[in-house]
Amino acid sequence: MAIILPNGLTTQEIRVLQEFRRLNADSMTLEQIRAIKHPAGGGEAPAVSLVDKGWLETSGNRESFATTQKAKDFLVLDPVPLGEAGGEAGEAADVEES
Repeated sequence: MAIILPNGLTTQEIRVLQEFRRLNADSMTLEQIRAIKHPAGGGEAPAVSLVDKGWLETSGNRESFATTQKAKDFLVLDPVPLGEAGGEAGEAADVEES
């Protein structure tokens, strides 16, 4: 089964946004952004592309990044695969055996 990434985001960009949620922060410094680990590469590039796409905004010198309303709306979502939280597949596990 393929994983569909929302809103044209890459996995690295989603990882950057998730770090804002993990830290419960609206802004992060460039050093914090660079410290984010991702198997496919991280660093500053995903944050810069999020600025270009309107998910983050930055100070003039790109020393700090802040979430836009678009990013805040995305971060309140808590998607789970079917079966994880009462989806169709999860309901079958709740059936009692006789």
